Amino acid sequence: MSKSTIRVFKFGGASVQNAASIRNVTELIRSQRTTPLLVVVSAMGKMTNALERLVNDYRSGSDYRKELAFIKKYHDDVLSELFEKGDDLFDKIEFTYTELEKQLFQPGEYDEVYDQVVSFGEILSTQILAAFLIKNSIPTVWVDARKVVSTDSSWREGKIRWEETEKNCQPLLFALNDHVMITQGFLGSDSNHKTVTLGRDGSDFSAAIFASCLHAQSVTIWKDVPGVMNADPKRLSGAVVFDELPFKEAAEMTYYGASVIHPKTIKPLANKNIPLLVKNFDDPSLPGTKIHECSVFQLPPLIVFKDNQCLISCKVTDYTFFSEEQLQVVFQLVAGHGVHINVMQNSAISFSFCVDFRDNKVMPLIGELSKHFEVYYNTGLTLITIKNYDQKTFNEYRSKKGVILEQSSRSTLQVLLKN
Repeated sequence: MSKSTIRVFKFGGASVQNAASIRNVTELIRSQRTTPLLVVVSAMGKMTNALERLVNDYRSGSDYRKELAFIKKYHDDVLSELFEKGDDLFDKIEFTYTELEKQLFQPGEYDEVYDQVVSFGEILSTQILAAFLIKNSIPTVWVDARKVVSTDSSWREGKIRWEETEKNCQPLLFALNDHVMITQGFLGSDSNHKTVTLGRDGSDFSAAIFASCLHAQSVTIWKDVPGVMNADPKRLSGAVVFDELPFKEAAEMTYYGASVIHPKTIKPLANKNIPLLVKNFDDPSLPGTKIHECSVFQLPPLIVFKDNQCLISCKVTDYTFFSEEQLQVVFQLVAGHGVHINVMQNSAISFSFCVDFRDNKVMPLIGELSKHFEVYYNTGLTLITIKNYDQKTFNEYRSKKGVILEQSSRSTLQVLLKN
């Protein structure tokens, strides 16, 4: 089998959220299984959120048992629709619940325990999907991504050890000859065999990791939209689908916050020239969007909304100008707190920057900045980025009500709004 014939599919939470969805994915896999196929799967529905609540409840001393019961019932209801009573899978899932509880009770810092517990969303979804594929006479093998994807110990944002991961992928080639391979997105493990997650919505990245290491023919991300669109259709009714996009354009889109693809997905695929397809799981006949090495002229404006933003402004207090040395202090503190700047702007006596508001990271950062500067901040803001703007969109978004920061370049306009 030539490695170039392998395809990688990725199914997100919406595509495996209930029994009907799993039946749909099963038929889609059956119809698409023309070449060796590796399938990366997310947790079911909003199960990652439920597992996060479980960790928070337990760690805060609240009654965690209600959330745990919800998680078990959610999966049990799906099992009952898909399998007859007495099926071996029920015992297997019950054992997985036991392992989940065991990890919840382990001592350790919050982020470490978070990774051990939240990872069970993907373990459960893939166990159920793999068993249902086998039940429907599709030769299937379940693979634990934690034994393949090697990372460092950066909890909740694991960095990939590429050489080791590629080595771990090679034994998969034999099974891919005649089996659909089901594995988990979002997961890896460190040198101590502890689970490390790759960041929220990291299953896209997982698909790119497997594809890169196996020199796959393509990656297809199956979503509930007809492809990559120039805006969120829930926000803008006139959003259109891109037929194709260059890797560079797609990478910039993800940088600015377009949620259709995880930001880390593009680089490993572009490096190996592996095309990325974004298609609709409800209607696979739709062409979707192809992201690859190409040139596309006169793209329509891309409009990206990012909510829950925080604007932080640092002012010097002694009437001197904001110098490079003071910028260095800001950047060192921002990097040290693991915060990513979405847009920044400086004046003679102040430096302002906008970040995603994560209370546990941003508030300690503000505390540290306050030791050096007079600091002001606003939360609950929305950052709108318009890439490849035309005159109409440029004028429209600059004149939006509540703009508190505006920045433009030759091709990109960003405005920060009070909601």
